[in-house]
Amino acid sequence: MQHVYLDNAATTPMAPEVIQTMMDQMEHDFGNASSTHWFGRTAHTVMDKSRKILADAIHAQPGNMVITSGATESNNTAITQTAHTRASLGKHIITTAIEHPSVLQPLKALEKEGFRVTYLPVDENGRISLADFDAALDDDTILVTIMMGNNEVGSRMPISEIGARLVDHQAWFHTDATQAFGLLDIDVQAQHIDMLSVSAHKINGPKGIGFLYRDPKVQFPSLLKGGEQELKRRAGTENIAGIAGFATAVSLITSDEKAKRQSKYLGFKQQIMGALDDAEIPYAVNGDIRPDNVNHVFNIWLKGISTYALQTNLDLAGIAVSGGSACTAGSLEPSHVLTAMFGADSPRLGESIRLSFGAQTTKADIQAFIDALLPIVQRLQAKQSAR
Repeated sequence: MQHVYLDNAATTPMAPEVIQTMMDQMEHDFGNASSTHWFGRTAHTVMDKSRKILADAIHAQPGNMVITSGATESNNTAITQTAHTRASLGKHIITTAIEHPSVLQPLKALEKEGFRVTYLPVDENGRISLADFDAALDDDTILVTIMMGNNEVGSRMPISEIGARLVDHQAWFHTDATQAFGLLDIDVQAQHIDMLSVSAHKINGPKGIGFLYRDPKVQFPSLLKGGEQELKRRAGTENIAGIAGFATAVSLITSDEKAKRQSKYLGFKQQIMGALDDAEIPYAVNGDIRPDNVNHVFNIWLKGISTYALQTNLDLAGIAVSGGSACTAGSLEPSHVLTAMFGADSPRLGESIRLSFGAQTTKADIQAFIDALLPIVQRLQAKQSAR
């Protein structure tokens, strides 16, 4: 059976170059980067070179990059440490209703501590209104945390516009760029971003490694207590092989490569929609089709077809897709993203699937998906009609 992987928003396979880099590091540069002997200095040199590659990717300085275990840790650190450090200046935080759980859950915990959180609503395309943002921002606001691109529907948020609004405001601006990094050009200086979170495994790098960019003005204690690694900003012995692998993954994605991937993924969406149209299968896109979205994510409502039934049948046919965020896959609750976009009573919540493309995805893979999808949908529709 041919297996086709269309769940790259959950994780991506490591690039061969990344695997080779990590193998080399694990074999030759096993030292602790905090040690002062030759082995430690060698490891530290690898880390410094890698950190510069990561910093250059977002137009930052290497000294402002904090290596973490991934975006979940980065998001938790940015949110909780900002709140606890700046509580004397105010206790208001602004976010959106469609953030990743690693943003929403820390905020829920802060609400129990007395912080006030505004969850900006989104429209049916998964976007916030800047007018709503302006109305929410007040003198008590100490943090704005808004994702760059959504992991379930691919909508892109107005990050540059929000950053510009906060230039003369006390609030620090954090963005979870996990899904956007590697597809969109990011400039933390030009976009006035104070903190930015990324995970390596979303861009064909290793799991368990990421970074938190912190502007020099952003000062708070380490979330993890222990040693003085990362200039006392994140305790724990550094994962040199993971950092080097992350840097290799980043180095493979030039600005031209980002544009090529965006265009390729948009073409995949058009290929799928054309096939559904030709087969006269009723469907709708959750969100919209725009070149400037994070285009590797494609969420489709296949009207009248259960998400569970469709996902299960596709899996049996060798096609890997998702019903939503992998981080909530074990939950019985409907997608909070689709709920925010369409309401709790919308049939879309139980009849949608998420496809997500990656660097290795081909037109042949998309055609294999289509060839599997059409008869499955037609069979399930026939069963429903017979009831």
